Amino acid sequence: MAAADLWLTGSGTEMQLARIRAIAIISTLAIIGITLAVITLNRDTQSDAPVTQSCPAGFVPVDNTLPDSESEVKINVYNATTTVDLARNVAADFTNRKFKVEKTGNEKKAQPDIVAELRYGPKTVGAAQLLKAYFLNDVEPVFDIKRENDTIDVIIGGQFKQLATPTEMRQAVAALGRPVLPEGTCAEKP
Repeated sequence: MAAADLWLTGSGTEMQLARIRAIAIISTLAIIGITLAVITLNRDTQSDAPVTQSCPAGFVPVDNTLPDSESEVKINVYNATTTVDLARNVAADFTNRKFKVEKTGNEKKAQPDIVAELRYGPKTVGAAQLLKAYFLNDVEPVFDIKRENDTIDVIIGGQFKQLATPTEMRQAVAALGRPVLPEGTCAEKP
């Protein structure tokens, strides 16, 4: 074999040293890149900035995130019909679906022309969206910007038949999409 041929193909020792240097350089660059990425992510201050700072002056921040499960939602159930024990029966259905039922009772004013009415405040906008789905989105939402508790009042009207099945509820949630922010409010979380 001629010297020129050896130079083109490289001797075994020279090729091994070149490969070792290349691997060492690439490994060092990879370690530096990973280290810089970890440092950058750990020092990022944007993820800790409160989103409520971006609310316009005078707007009220609301929780418009859908709850992870029904067990996170507290409700009161009231009967606005002449049907005896309707609130207690509907409350039992909600309890079977894992909702936290706090109170049941009769509503002062009869509402024969509605399926249901939901009364809620800034802390329960997302939870109200979930409840709407259990009535197949056929509810009268009543948002009270001054309401400070995290409980939703469910008023059962004269047109009520039954709560949606789990499958119907999921389809209704999908049809509703993200909760719409009530007037004068902004999202507490993105």
